[in-house]
Amino acid sequence: MDNYRDTATEPLPGTDQLPEAELTSEQAAEVLRPLTVAELHLHIEGTLEPELIFALAERNGITLPYADLDELRGRYEFTDLQSFLDLYYANMAVLQTEQDFADMTRAYLSRAAAAGVRHAEIMMDPQAHLSRGIALETCVNGVASALATSVEDFGISTLLIAAFLRDLSEDSALEVLDALLAMNAPIAAIGLDSAEVGNPPSKFERLFAKAREAGLRLTAHAGEEAPPSYIIEALDILGVERIDHGIRCMDDPDLVERLVEARIPLTVCPLSNVRLRAVDTLADHPLPAMLAAGLNVSVNSDDPAYFGGYVDDNFAQLRAVFELSEFDVVRLAANSIHSSFASQERQAELLNELNGM
Repeated sequence: MDNYRDTATEPLPGTDQLPEAELTSEQAAEVLRPLTVAELHLHIEGTLEPELIFALAERNGITLPYADLDELRGRYEFTDLQSFLDLYYANMAVLQTEQDFADMTRAYLSRAAAAGVRHAEIMMDPQAHLSRGIALETCVNGVASALATSVEDFGISTLLIAAFLRDLSEDSALEVLDALLAMNAPIAAIGLDSAEVGNPPSKFERLFAKAREAGLRLTAHAGEEAPPSYIIEALDILGVERIDHGIRCMDDPDLVERLVEARIPLTVCPLSNVRLRAVDTLADHPLPAMLAAGLNVSVNSDDPAYFGGYVDDNFAQLRAVFELSEFDVVRLAANSIHSSFASQERQAELLNELNGM
Protein backbone atom coordinates (compact mmCIF):
# COMPACT_ATOMS: atom_id res chain seq x y z
CA MET A 1 0.00 0.00 0.00
CA ASP A 2 2.80 2.41 0.75
CA ASN A 3 3.75 2.56 -2.91
CA TYR A 4 1.07 5.12 -3.71
CA ARG A 5 1.38 8.86 -3.95
CA ASP A 6 -1.19 11.56 -4.67
CA THR A 7 -0.13 14.91 -6.01
CA ALA A 8 -1.79 18.12 -7.14
CA THR A 9 -0.97 19.65 -10.47
CA GLU A 10 0.41 22.75 -8.74
CA PRO A 11 2.64 22.72 -5.65
CA LEU A 12 1.11 24.10 -2.50
CA PRO A 13 2.86 26.71 -0.37
CA GLY A 14 5.49 25.01 1.71
CA THR A 15 5.43 21.81 -0.34
CA ASP A 16 7.49 22.79 -3.35
CA GLN A 17 10.90 21.82 -1.97
CA LEU A 18 12.28 18.95 -4.04
CA PRO A 19 15.38 16.84 -3.41
CA GLU A 20 18.47 18.03 -5.19
CA ALA A 21 19.08 14.68 -6.90
CA GLU A 22 17.21 14.08 -10.14
CA LEU A 23 14.51 11.40 -10.09
CA THR A 24 14.91 8.25 -12.13
CA SER A 25 12.22 7.63 -14.75
CA GLU A 26 10.73 4.94 -12.50
CA GLN A 27 10.65 7.31 -9.52
CA ALA A 28 9.10 10.09 -11.61
CA ALA A 29 6.36 7.75 -12.82
CA GLU A 30 5.66 6.74 -9.22
CA VAL A 31 5.38 10.34 -8.01
CA LEU A 32 3.02 11.27 -10.83
CA ARG A 33 0.77 8.25 -10.43
CA PRO A 34 -2.48 9.39 -8.76
CA LEU A 35 -4.02 7.60 -5.83
CA THR A 36 -6.81 5.18 -6.79
CA VAL A 37 -10.01 6.47 -5.17
CA ALA A 38 -13.78 6.40 -5.41
CA GLU A 39 -15.58 9.74 -5.29
CA LEU A 40 -18.85 9.40 -3.39
CA HIS A 41 -19.88 13.00 -2.73
CA LEU A 42 -19.99 14.96 -5.96
CA HIS A 43 -22.73 17.24 -7.31
CA ILE A 44 -22.46 17.30 -11.07
CA GLU A 45 -23.87 20.84 -11.24
CA GLY A 46 -21.05 21.87 -8.92
CA THR A 47 -18.48 20.92 -11.54
CA LEU A 48 -19.49 23.75 -13.88
CA GLU A 49 -16.23 25.62 -14.31
CA PRO A 50 -16.44 29.34 -15.16
CA GLU A 51 -15.08 28.77 -18.67
CA LEU A 52 -17.78 26.20 -19.40
CA ILE A 53 -20.46 28.48 -17.96
CA PHE A 54 -19.50 31.18 -20.47
CA ALA A 55 -19.21 28.68 -23.34
CA LEU A 56 -22.68 27.23 -22.69
CA ALA A 57 -24.16 30.70 -22.27
CA GLU A 58 -22.82 31.69 -25.69
CA ARG A 59 -24.09 28.47 -27.27
CA ASN A 60 -27.57 28.97 -25.84
CA GLY A 61 -27.82 32.74 -26.34
CA ILE A 62 -27.94 33.48 -22.61
CA THR A 63 -26.76 36.81 -21.24
CA LEU A 64 -24.90 36.26 -18.00
CA PRO A 65 -24.96 38.80 -15.14
CA TYR A 66 -21.15 38.81 -15.16
CA ALA A 67 -19.05 40.86 -17.57
CA ASP A 68 -16.23 38.33 -17.72
CA LEU A 69 -14.55 35.37 -16.05
CA ASP A 70 -12.85 37.54 -13.45
CA GLU A 71 -16.13 39.05 -12.30
CA LEU A 72 -17.68 35.60 -11.99
CA ARG A 73 -14.71 34.22 -10.08
CA GLY A 74 -14.91 37.22 -7.78
CA ARG A 75 -18.27 35.97 -6.54
CA TYR A 76 -16.79 32.69 -5.29
CA GLU A 77 -16.28 34.00 -1.76
CA PHE A 78 -19.02 32.48 0.37
CA THR A 79 -20.12 33.31 3.90
CA ASP A 80 -22.23 30.19 4.40
CA LEU A 81 -24.05 27.41 2.56
CA GLN A 82 -26.89 29.66 1.38
CA SER A 83 -24.58 32.23 -0.18
CA PHE A 84 -23.04 29.44 -2.23
CA LEU A 85 -26.42 27.98 -3.20
CA ASP A 86 -27.58 31.33 -4.56
CA LEU A 87 -24.72 31.41 -7.09
CA TYR A 88 -24.89 27.66 -7.71
CA TYR A 89 -28.53 27.80 -8.79
CA ALA A 90 -28.05 31.00 -10.81
CA ASN A 91 -25.27 29.42 -12.89
CA MET A 92 -27.47 26.43 -13.75
CA ALA A 93 -29.36 28.68 -16.17
CA VAL A 94 -26.81 27.82 -18.87
CA LEU A 95 -27.83 24.15 -18.80
CA GLN A 96 -30.57 23.94 -21.43
CA THR A 97 -30.11 20.85 -23.58
CA GLU A 98 -29.11 17.21 -23.22
CA GLN A 99 -25.81 18.14 -24.87
CA ASP A 100 -25.16 20.78 -22.20
CA PHE A 101 -25.63 18.22 -19.42
CA ALA A 102 -23.51 15.68 -21.28
CA ASP A 103 -20.69 18.18 -21.88
CA MET A 104 -20.67 19.17 -18.20
CA THR A 105 -20.52 15.51 -17.14
CA ARG A 106 -17.76 14.61 -19.55
CA ALA A 107 -15.70 17.59 -18.39
CA TYR A 108 -15.93 16.32 -14.82
CA LEU A 109 -15.05 12.75 -15.81
CA SER A 110 -11.97 13.92 -17.69
CA ARG A 111 -10.73 15.91 -14.70
CA ALA A 112 -11.64 13.15 -12.24
CA ALA A 113 -9.67 10.60 -14.25
CA ALA A 114 -6.59 12.79 -13.95
CA ALA A 115 -7.20 12.94 -10.19
CA GLY A 116 -7.14 9.16 -9.81
CA VAL A 117 -10.89 8.66 -9.51
CA ARG A 118 -11.76 5.17 -10.76
CA HIS A 119 -15.36 5.04 -9.52
CA ALA A 120 -17.72 8.00 -9.13
CA GLU A 121 -21.19 8.22 -7.63
CA ILE A 122 -22.60 11.41 -9.07
CA MET A 123 -25.47 13.39 -7.59
CA MET A 124 -27.81 15.41 -9.77
CA ASP A 125 -30.55 17.82 -8.60
CA PRO A 126 -33.54 17.20 -10.89
CA GLN A 127 -35.85 19.57 -8.98
CA ALA A 128 -33.47 22.46 -9.58
CA HIS A 129 -33.88 21.97 -13.33
CA LEU A 130 -37.60 21.25 -13.32
CA SER A 131 -38.22 24.51 -11.45
CA ARG A 132 -36.66 26.48 -14.31
CA GLY A 133 -38.58 24.69 -17.05
CA ILE A 134 -36.10 22.00 -18.08
CA ALA A 135 -37.72 18.61 -18.71
CA LEU A 136 -36.75 15.72 -16.46
CA GLU A 137 -35.74 13.67 -19.50
CA THR A 138 -33.37 16.42 -20.66
CA CYS A 139 -31.27 16.55 -17.51
CA VAL A 140 -31.37 12.82 -16.75
CA ASN A 141 -30.66 11.66 -20.30
CA GLY A 142 -27.93 14.24 -20.78
CA VAL A 143 -25.96 13.18 -17.71
CA ALA A 144 -26.70 9.49 -18.23
CA SER A 145 -25.46 9.57 -21.83
CA ALA A 146 -22.00 10.58 -20.63
CA LEU A 147 -22.02 8.08 -17.77
CA ALA A 148 -22.98 5.26 -20.13
CA THR A 149 -19.51 5.32 -21.70
CA SER A 150 -17.53 6.47 -18.67
CA VAL A 151 -15.55 3.22 -18.37
CA GLU A 152 -14.58 3.11 -22.04
CA ASP A 153 -13.86 6.83 -22.31
CA PHE A 154 -12.30 7.61 -18.92
CA GLY A 155 -11.70 4.36 -17.05
CA ILE A 156 -14.25 5.37 -14.41
CA SER A 157 -17.23 3.25 -13.38
CA THR A 158 -20.18 5.44 -12.40
CA LEU A 159 -23.54 5.47 -10.65
CA LEU A 160 -26.16 8.23 -10.75
CA ILE A 161 -27.82 9.51 -7.57
CA ALA A 162 -30.98 11.62 -7.67
CA ALA A 163 -30.57 14.21 -4.92
CA PHE A 164 -33.63 15.98 -3.55
CA LEU A 165 -33.76 19.56 -2.32
CA ARG A 166 -34.57 19.57 1.36
CA ASP A 167 -35.80 23.17 1.34
CA LEU A 168 -38.68 22.08 -0.94
CA SER A 169 -41.65 20.00 0.18
CA GLU A 170 -41.65 16.23 0.53
CA ASP A 171 -44.66 16.10 -1.81
CA SER A 172 -42.57 17.76 -4.51
CA ALA A 173 -39.82 15.21 -3.99
CA LEU A 174 -42.27 12.33 -4.14
CA GLU A 175 -43.67 13.59 -7.46
CA VAL A 176 -40.18 13.70 -8.95
CA LEU A 177 -39.27 10.27 -7.60
CA ASP A 178 -42.47 8.86 -9.12
CA ALA A 179 -41.55 10.43 -12.47
CA LEU A 180 -38.00 9.02 -12.31
CA LEU A 181 -39.30 5.56 -11.56
CA ALA A 182 -41.95 5.81 -14.30
CA MET A 183 -39.32 6.68 -16.91
CA ASN A 184 -37.04 3.93 -15.61
CA ALA A 185 -34.31 6.49 -15.06
CA PRO A 186 -30.86 4.93 -14.58
CA ILE A 187 -30.50 6.00 -10.95
CA ALA A 188 -28.92 3.74 -8.34
CA ALA A 189 -29.71 5.78 -5.23
CA ILE A 190 -31.33 8.89 -3.83
CA GLY A 191 -29.79 11.60 -1.70
CA LEU A 192 -30.81 14.71 0.21
CA ASP A 193 -29.03 18.04 -0.19
CA SER A 194 -29.39 21.86 -0.28
CA ALA A 195 -30.10 24.10 2.73
CA GLU A 196 -29.73 21.89 5.80
CA VAL A 197 -30.62 24.03 8.81
CA GLY A 198 -34.36 24.01 9.45
CA ASN A 199 -34.95 21.08 7.11
CA PRO A 200 -34.32 17.93 9.17
CA PRO A 201 -34.14 14.48 7.59
CA SER A 202 -37.42 13.48 9.27
CA LYS A 203 -39.19 15.79 6.82
CA PHE A 204 -38.55 13.17 4.10
CA GLU A 205 -39.49 9.91 5.80
CA ARG A 206 -42.04 8.90 3.12
CA LEU A 207 -39.66 9.73 0.28
CA PHE A 208 -36.93 7.47 1.59
CA ALA A 209 -39.37 4.68 2.41
CA LYS A 210 -40.61 4.75 -1.18
CA ALA A 211 -37.08 4.74 -2.59
CA ARG A 212 -36.17 1.80 -0.36
CA GLU A 213 -39.20 -0.12 -1.61
CA ALA A 214 -38.04 0.58 -5.18
CA GLY A 215 -34.69 -1.02 -4.42
CA LEU A 216 -32.65 2.19 -4.44
CA ARG A 217 -29.66 2.81 -2.17
CA LEU A 218 -29.97 5.63 0.36
CA THR A 219 -27.69 8.48 1.40
CA ALA A 220 -28.30 11.96 2.83
CA HIS A 221 -26.44 15.14 3.73
CA ALA A 222 -26.45 15.53 7.49
CA GLY A 223 -24.26 17.18 10.09
CA GLU A 224 -22.58 19.74 7.84
CA GLU A 225 -24.04 22.89 9.41
CA ALA A 226 -26.81 21.26 11.45
CA PRO A 227 -26.33 19.42 14.77
CA PRO A 228 -25.62 15.71 15.35
CA SER A 229 -29.36 15.09 15.78
CA TYR A 230 -29.71 15.41 12.00
CA ILE A 231 -27.29 12.50 11.54
CA ILE A 232 -29.26 10.42 14.01
CA GLU A 233 -32.53 11.20 12.20
CA ALA A 234 -30.99 10.27 8.84
CA LEU A 235 -29.96 6.90 10.27
CA ASP A 236 -33.02 6.09 12.37
CA ILE A 237 -35.87 7.67 10.40
CA LEU A 238 -34.61 7.60 6.81
CA GLY A 239 -32.57 4.42 7.17
CA VAL A 240 -29.66 5.74 5.12
CA GLU A 241 -26.58 3.63 4.49
CA ARG A 242 -24.22 6.56 4.18
CA ILE A 243 -23.92 10.09 5.61
CA ASP A 244 -22.72 12.92 3.38
CA HIS A 245 -20.50 15.31 5.39
CA GLY A 246 -21.25 14.23 8.98
CA ILE A 247 -18.51 16.33 10.56
CA ARG A 248 -20.79 17.49 13.40
CA CYS A 249 -20.84 13.94 14.75
CA MET A 250 -17.71 14.95 16.66
CA ASP A 251 -19.94 17.02 18.96
CA ASP A 252 -21.63 13.82 20.21
CA PRO A 253 -19.30 11.13 21.62
CA ASP A 254 -22.11 8.58 21.82
CA LEU A 255 -22.90 9.11 18.14
CA VAL A 256 -19.22 8.74 17.23
CA GLU A 257 -19.14 5.42 19.06
CA ARG A 258 -22.24 4.27 17.19
CA LEU A 259 -20.85 5.30 13.80
CA VAL A 260 -17.55 3.55 14.51
CA GLU A 261 -19.22 0.32 15.61
CA ALA A 262 -21.54 0.24 12.57
CA ARG A 263 -18.82 1.41 10.14
CA ILE A 264 -21.24 3.99 8.73
CA PRO A 265 -19.51 5.83 5.85
CA LEU A 266 -19.03 9.59 6.17
CA THR A 267 -18.24 11.32 2.88
CA VAL A 268 -16.19 14.29 4.07
CA CYS A 269 -15.42 17.29 1.84
CA PRO A 270 -12.61 19.29 3.48
CA LEU A 271 -12.16 22.16 1.01
CA SER A 272 -15.93 22.57 0.79
CA ASN A 273 -16.19 22.82 4.57
CA VAL A 274 -13.62 25.62 4.58
CA ARG A 275 -15.17 27.57 1.70
CA LEU A 276 -18.64 27.40 3.29
CA ARG A 277 -17.29 28.39 6.71
CA ALA A 278 -18.32 25.13 8.36
CA VAL A 279 -14.75 25.27 9.68
CA ASP A 280 -12.60 28.39 9.80
CA THR A 281 -9.47 26.98 8.17
CA LEU A 282 -8.31 23.62 6.91
CA ALA A 283 -6.08 23.37 9.99
CA ASP A 284 -9.27 23.44 12.08
CA HIS A 285 -10.87 20.57 10.19
CA PRO A 286 -11.83 17.56 12.32
CA LEU A 287 -10.75 14.96 9.75
CA PRO A 288 -7.58 13.88 11.64
CA ALA A 289 -9.61 13.51 14.83
CA MET A 290 -12.25 11.56 12.91
CA LEU A 291 -9.57 9.20 11.62
CA ALA A 292 -8.09 8.83 15.09
CA ALA A 293 -11.55 7.96 16.46
CA GLY A 294 -11.83 5.12 13.94
CA LEU A 295 -14.61 6.66 11.85
CA ASN A 296 -15.13 5.41 8.30
CA VAL A 297 -14.34 8.67 6.50
CA SER A 298 -13.48 9.31 2.86
CA VAL A 299 -12.30 12.43 1.03
CA ASN A 300 -14.47 13.99 -1.67
CA SER A 301 -14.73 17.26 -3.59
CA ASP A 302 -18.48 18.10 -3.28
CA ASP A 303 -18.71 21.05 -5.74
CA PRO A 304 -15.11 21.33 -6.96
CA ALA A 305 -15.60 24.19 -9.42
CA TYR A 306 -16.76 26.38 -6.52
CA PHE A 307 -14.67 25.13 -3.61
CA GLY A 308 -11.14 25.26 -4.93
CA GLY A 309 -10.31 21.72 -5.81
CA TYR A 310 -10.99 18.22 -7.03
CA VAL A 311 -10.21 15.05 -5.08
CA ASP A 312 -6.47 15.21 -5.71
CA ASP A 313 -6.45 18.86 -4.60
CA ASN A 314 -8.23 17.90 -1.38
CA PHE A 315 -5.70 15.15 -0.67
CA ALA A 316 -2.76 17.40 -1.49
CA GLN A 317 -3.89 20.15 0.83
CA LEU A 318 -4.72 17.72 3.63
CA ARG A 319 -1.25 16.23 3.34
CA ALA A 320 0.36 19.66 3.35
CA VAL A 321 -1.56 20.91 6.39
CA PHE A 322 -1.72 17.77 8.52
CA GLU A 323 1.29 15.80 7.27
CA LEU A 324 -0.92 12.74 6.97
CA SER A 325 0.97 9.47 7.01
CA GLU A 326 1.03 7.27 3.94
CA PHE A 327 -1.00 4.76 5.95
CA ASP A 328 -3.76 7.30 6.62
CA VAL A 329 -3.83 8.46 3.00
CA VAL A 330 -4.26 4.92 1.73
CA ARG A 331 -6.80 4.19 4.47
CA LEU A 332 -8.89 7.14 3.28
CA ALA A 333 -8.72 5.83 -0.28
CA ALA A 334 -9.65 2.30 0.80
CA ASN A 335 -12.54 3.67 2.84
CA SER A 336 -13.91 5.38 -0.27
CA ILE A 337 -13.89 2.10 -2.17
CA HIS A 338 -15.43 0.03 0.64
CA SER A 339 -18.11 2.71 1.19
CA SER A 340 -19.20 2.87 -2.44
CA PHE A 341 -22.36 1.34 -3.88
CA ALA A 342 -20.24 -0.44 -6.50
CA SER A 343 -20.52 -4.20 -6.85
CA GLN A 344 -18.26 -6.38 -4.73
CA GLU A 345 -16.41 -7.36 -7.88
CA ARG A 346 -15.73 -3.72 -8.79
CA GLN A 347 -14.66 -2.93 -5.25
CA ALA A 348 -12.20 -5.81 -5.36
CA GLU A 349 -10.76 -4.53 -8.65
CA LEU A 350 -10.22 -1.06 -7.21
CA LEU A 351 -8.71 -2.36 -3.98
CA ASN A 352 -6.28 -4.45 -6.03
CA GLU A 353 -5.29 -1.32 -7.93
CA LEU A 354 -4.83 0.57 -4.68
CA ASN A 355 -2.66 -2.22 -3.30
CA GLY A 356 -0.48 -2.13 -6.41
CA MET A 357 -1.59 -5.53 -7.73
